[in-house]
Amino acid sequence: MAVIPVALAGRSYEVHVGSGLLARLPELAGALLRKSAVPIVADANARQHCGTTLEQTLQAIGKTALWYDVAPGERSKSWSELERLTNWLLAQGVERGDHVLALGGGVVGDLTGFACAILKRGCGFIQLPTTLLAQVDSSVGGKTAINTAAGKNLVGAFHQPTLVLADLATLATLPPRELRAGYAEVLKYGVLGDSAFFDWLAENCAKVLALEEEPLQYAVATSVAAKARIVAEDERETSGARALLNLGHTFGHALEAEAGFSDRLLHGEAVALGMVLAGRYSARLGRLTLDEAGRITAAVDAAGLPAEIAALGFDCDGARLVEHMMHDKKMDAGTLPFVLLRGIGEAYLDREVALEDVSLFLDEQLRAH
Repeated sequence: MAVIPVALAGRSYEVHVGSGLLARLPELAGALLRKSAVPIVADANARQHCGTTLEQTLQAIGKTALWYDVAPGERSKSWSELERLTNWLLAQGVERGDHVLALGGGVVGDLTGFACAILKRGCGFIQLPTTLLAQVDSSVGGKTAINTAAGKNLVGAFHQPTLVLADLATLATLPPRELRAGYAEVLKYGVLGDSAFFDWLAENCAKVLALEEEPLQYAVATSVAAKARIVAEDERETSGARALLNLGHTFGHALEAEAGFSDRLLHGEAVALGMVLAGRYSARLGRLTLDEAGRITAAVDAAGLPAEIAALGFDCDGARLVEHMMHDKKMDAGTLPFVLLRGIGEAYLDREVALEDVSLFLDEQLRAH
């Protein structure tokens, strides 16, 4: 098992990465569970696969599980679901000193974290991420949010978990497509800040996706450690350091919006294609070599992730995708910063990108291949 600290002033916590951690909940988190009944907000699929283990684990220390089921998918990150969840938590008598368990992927973690951020002005929660994407990204760092008609993650709060238990055994329940989507976020850490990790992934991608324990633990722990360093430096995304984690996301969120935030394009798939586009646009500006942009495309393709925007079959132009970008929460004084690349492992924030040129670039990509 690997233990990665997330060092924040007065609110530091640990991320545990390893197999069988749900069964070790009493040992690792028992002191945080004050009452005999423990509220668990769970993705319906995660409960089906992991619920019995969690219930038996709690029963062994004399506690009862109180379940709140969340339908899978981004549509659950909504005002109506947030209202239902907060009312349910209040009905269970959750107090500020209590901890709510969030079992599932990023949707459950975001929804639960936001509900806990606003419930009685803040109660505790423990992340139990069961998807690769959530284990390496959304469960760490305290960003919580819901989606609105205006766009993705536009209403939310920074609210750090008290503990994260990333049980690698839960990943065996994932459909291959979801596993690959999560791998996109793993690859992101290599592309944005660790060329050696990028090279390692090029050699070990198949082993990670086959869930071989040692490579998988190394990939997840390395990703979490990278995110923990950035979050510790820039928790609330004010200095620019944390903004680098948005590599692939500005392009990716526009693609997700065009897909209606549906299963037509999973978040990780959008991020993967967004990284390809960021690499190619960086090359267009002369910041990245065409060879390095090609290596990013090859790494995305090797993982079975979408590497060509034209393959999505969108009936739109670059201007429409840029219009989606205008609703991005990173918009600041009428400008949209882009995370671009000077090299693999050398991401930077560019605040002077001309959206008209981005529109032309996306037109070319939509027509390519």
